[in-house]
Formats: sequence, structure tokens, C-alpha cells
Amino acid sequence: MAERENRREDRGQRRDNRPEETPEFADRLVAINRVSKTVKGGKRFGFAALVVVGDQRGRVGYGKGKAKEVPEAIRKATEQAKRQMIRVPLKDSRTLHHDIEGRHGAGKVVMRTAVAGTGIIAGGPMRAVFEMLGLQDVVAKSIGSQNPYNMIRATIDGLQKEASPRQTAARRGKKVADILKKADAEAVEA
Repeated sequence: MAERENRREDRGQRRDNRPEETPEFADRLVAINRVSKTVKGGKRFGFAALVVVGDQRGRVGYGKGKAKEVPEAIRKATEQAKRQMIRVPLKDSRTLHHDIEGRHGAGKVVMRTAVAGTGIIAGGPMRAVFEMLGLQDVVAKSIGSQNPYNMIRATIDGLQKEASPRQTAARRGKKVADILKKADAEAVEA
């Protein structure tokens, strides 16, 4: 039986006959929380992990996992993050198309586009999301909650609101050139 499983693994397939995932995703551990439960014999520890996963080309997701051991919690969080990934349109594969705000609970984040060479100016959990997303130039500020879970949820909420000129043109039934011309004309007037 073990021999058969080894042969399956050699062919690049898992037990359920699906091909194994290629390691195309990078992951970043954002936070680990240890909780304890006092029982008759002493204390039992549990761990919760928060992980951000992305392909660094416009896809990102986050997940949380709980377990009695740290590696198991991280594995669960990584699997959940891969299941709930979102796609974000990037401008020139380096920055956002427009400024956006994201909210979750008491957490509020403001994300602004930046010129080439600015780098990622963001704190803690938001930086992990931007690096896994593949953003190279962005300025972000967290206002309100400092809880990493809420900061990441607010960041993802904002990123889901972003629309590329192509998406906006399709929604309005216009051409991309018309959308961009209008934006340029408003910039000249200002």
C-alpha cells in the first residue's frame, strides 16, 4: 500500500488523483497568537496563525488557522488563503489604478497610487498584502484598528473595490480611450 502511494507521489499526483499544486504562490506569516486553557493537569496551549498568500502578479488571499501546534495552524491558514484568493488589476504591474479606501469594523485603511521608485510605504500587515500582491509602489495608511486581522480584512475590502479603466469602460459601455481622455481633461482643468 505504501509502495503504491509512493509511486503516485512520484508521478506528481495526490491520493485523490488531482495533480499536485506547483509552488507558484508565496506566503507570508503575519501573526501568531497563543491562547491557553487551564485544565486539571495544567495548561493546554493552542495557536492561531494569520497568513497572506499571493502569486505576486495580481492575486492575493488571506487565511487563518487554529491548531494545537504552530506548523499545523500555519498549514491550515495557508490552505484557507489559497481557497479565497482575489484578483486585483494593477497599473503597469506595479501600482494601483486609483486611490481607494477599505473598511472592516473599526479598521480603516487608505491606499494611494504612487510614482515609480516610491516603494511600499505601509505598516505591518498591509505591507505583507502588498508584497504578496506584487505591488511595488504604493502609499498606505491605517486609521483606526491596529488589530492585524481587521487591517488585512480592510485592505482586502479596499482592493476589491479597485477597477481598471478597462472594467470601468465595459461597465459604462464606452471605449477605454474615452474614459482616459476624460480623466486627463479633468486633470488639466484642475
